[in-house]
Amino acid sequence: MRPSRRVILGTAATLAVAGCSSDVLGLRRGVRVAVSWSGQELRAFHDVLDGLGELGYPVEVVPLGDDISTAFGARPTRRPDIVMLPQPGLVPRHLDDLEPIPDDVADRGRARLWAELLVHDGTTYGVPFKTAHKSAVWYRPSVFREVGVRPPRLWSEWLDLNRSLTSAGVRPLSLAAGDGWVLTDFFENVLLGTAPAVYAALATADHPQPSRQSQTAAALRLLGTVWSAPGVLAGGVERSLVQQFPDAIVEVFGHRRAAMVLASDFAEPVVRSFAADPGDVGLFTFPPLAPGAAAPVVVGGDVMVLPKPSSDDALDLVRRLAAPAAVDPWVQEGGFLVDGRTSGYSPELTLLAKQLSGTDGLLQFDLSDRLGRLGDINGLWRVLTDFLVRVGGRGSDVVPAAVDAAMTELRTVES
Repeated sequence: MRPSRRVILGTAATLAVAGCSSDVLGLRRGVRVAVSWSGQELRAFHDVLDGLGELGYPVEVVPLGDDISTAFGARPTRRPDIVMLPQPGLVPRHLDDLEPIPDDVADRGRARLWAELLVHDGTTYGVPFKTAHKSAVWYRPSVFREVGVRPPRLWSEWLDLNRSLTSAGVRPLSLAAGDGWVLTDFFENVLLGTAPAVYAALATADHPQPSRQSQTAAALRLLGTVWSAPGVLAGGVERSLVQQFPDAIVEVFGHRRAAMVLASDFAEPVVRSFAADPGDVGLFTFPPLAPGAAAPVVVGGDVMVLPKPSSDDALDLVRRLAAPAAVDPWVQEGGFLVDGRTSGYSPELTLLAKQLSGTDGLLQFDLSDRLGRLGDINGLWRVLTDFLVRVGGRGSDVVPAAVDAAMTELRTVES
């Protein structure tokens, strides 16, 4: 999962909370919390902090956006005491920079998927704060009813759905290719749905080489069948390439120039803000790729970590934020899922929460987050962006050559 997904609304500002003076006045040093959020998400986090009541120490929220990884750099005087890390895959690479999580909340970091990233040699180095469901598709039910289609139960039905919408003069898909992590989410769902063993092997390999896996090429071919279909992408490739995550949502629910958008649970506040009709909001999850197969469920999230050296106040704040009821203000505002919690959400997020807590789907953590530099903006992001440019709206004939080019590009990145 990538930090840029956090830029949703407005401009972030640093804020001291709990009515305490900051350390610049020479008083008690506060707890500095580095986050990647801005806009609505940052405001929601402030609401969470406000709900904690009087803390006895100042808290300063430092929005770092895409630069969140700099929190692990050289230790300046005003370094962060807690980092809300949107890339849990970075935890194994920064163990020397992190303090263990207090024993009384460490169990939260030992839950199924999280343990692979947050527990090392029996010690827990992170606590899940926010879970993300990255296999969700938001759509307008009114459009589906007008065309006489329904949410797909299989990948083949999704292709049929796209053709039906296109034939009716409706652009099926809004794509936020300006945020490369959206493209990796799409690819990861296809790869997980078709080759779960390969997906898992790549996620845990010391030196992953997806270009050596034939299943990678197969997943790209399937992805190409969607992106290459004429008329599928709202605004074509040109608009998709400059469209960021919130813009793609507005394209569906605000401008209503597309029927659906692949967008995680945290899209909910933007969906609600721009939906002309609150009742015209639907959601389905990525369908199985073949009859009898399990549906892919790609998981992401934000985890609390403690850069060295930690303070008693920082440990106290982690404990408070890890309390089950602490995040209720954000849950009530929407766009927030808690690991293991299935109640208190909107109907759409309840569906996602139950799938994350169930055993029916193929649950795996975000692959690009676990591939190191291979999964970042100069790796898989770029490869998929170039792939989109080669196939977008050009018809299925261009897909084989585009797959070959993408595999060659992957080999270059891997070397």
